[in-house]
Amino acid sequence: MKPGPFADAGLATAQGQIMLARTSSVFARPSVQLSAGLQRLEVTLKVTTAILALAAGVYTYLGVRELLNGNATMVFFAAVIYSVAVSIGIYAFWIFLMQFMPHVVSARGRALMFGCMALGSLMIVAMSSWLNASALAGAAAIQQHLAITVQNYTRDLDIANTNAIAAQSLLPDIQLASGRFAKLAEAERAGSLTGTSGSGTVVQLLSQMSTQLDGLGQEVQASGKRVGGLFDQGSKHLNKMRELISDRGPIATRSDAFATESLALMSIIANLQQTSVAPAVKRTAVSLSSGFIAPAAGGRTADLADRQTAVVSKVEASVAAQAASLADAADKILAMPRVEPARFQPISPAEAVLRYAGDFIPSWAGAISIDLMPAVLVLILCVVHAAIRQEGRPALSASSMTASDLAAALQIARELEDTRRGTERPADMPAAAAATTEAEPERAAPEDKNVTPLSSARAGKTT
Repeated sequence: MKPGPFADAGLATAQGQIMLARTSSVFARPSVQLSAGLQRLEVTLKVTTAILALAAGVYTYLGVRELLNGNATMVFFAAVIYSVAVSIGIYAFWIFLMQFMPHVVSARGRALMFGCMALGSLMIVAMSSWLNASALAGAAAIQQHLAITVQNYTRDLDIANTNAIAAQSLLPDIQLASGRFAKLAEAERAGSLTGTSGSGTVVQLLSQMSTQLDGLGQEVQASGKRVGGLFDQGSKHLNKMRELISDRGPIATRSDAFATESLALMSIIANLQQTSVAPAVKRTAVSLSSGFIAPAAGGRTADLADRQTAVVSKVEASVAAQAASLADAADKILAMPRVEPARFQPISPAEAVLRYAGDFIPSWAGAISIDLMPAVLVLILCVVHAAIRQEGRPALSASSMTASDLAAALQIARELEDTRRGTERPADMPAAAAATTEAEPERAAPEDKNVTPLSSARAGKTT
């Protein structure tokens, strides 16, 4: 009895599904290779993560050791315990993500996993990365702090020195006024002012004014020498501070020596501001004008006395004008802002790294990369597992196959079956016998005695 069309369709469908299963194994070869690669790299992933966590722990120990104070033994054990805890925490965090995150396929679950990774990364940066940066760039950051402090002290010393020597600009005017009064006194001795030669009242007044101004000029000169000496001392302290910055010794020792030099320099800056002679010039100018006492004319005749009085009045006006000029110049000097040098504040390497973070971006990048490098491995695992899931799916399913797809599947199934039979044929079997065997139709399976054939049942029913 020949099989009906439904039997042929069922056979075709079954063969198509067989072909589909066999071809899907062929299509899934890239995913098999990816899976094999994951298995080979599993130990490498764990070892790499462990080494990165160990490196983070070492630099965390170096950073936290600078923050602790007390007994050396207690500091050592406290730093070791903290660094070990950080290493274990970092390793466990990334291993958890490597094990679970690639297998979470839902959008909500993947978003939650990324949130967990972001939160954990922030915690790692807070407890480890900034300490790593302190260990990598702590000494350099303190040197940066010392260098900026030296720049500020250099500026303050220059300003204080400028304010102190500003009074030196009054010296030429003082010397000119003193010389002018001295020349007038000499001229009066010859009788040029009153018309009568001799050393009378006018000569004495002019000589007195010249002497006062000359003494003020000498005081300004002496002040300039004192200012120069103080400035030289301050420059020596600045040079010593620069040497401490460029030295190769322990940064803590250099920082202490730097603080000592800074105190000495601040004292010199204060002395420079007190050494300024501008207040003395202002007081002398005021006394010349307000304290001027015109001497009584000592001429032997009334005419000479009148002439002496007239000259004394002119001298008084000249002294007042000179005093006003010196007072105005002294006021401008005194109006210059005073220097208030900031006291040097020693800071720890961790604080220095945070304060000058913008100057040590490469060190921060390296410190953070040590801790967050496994995040790249986690993302790679997510991509690889997604590719395995995508490539492992069959290109077609039995429910979506068309008639042409089914015919092509049957043809491929027959070719695969013929190839399989050809490879399974015994080597000693002749080719003709093999062909006869393959051409011989399959024998029907023996019927079970307890099963009644459908054709016999129908014939009996018809009869």
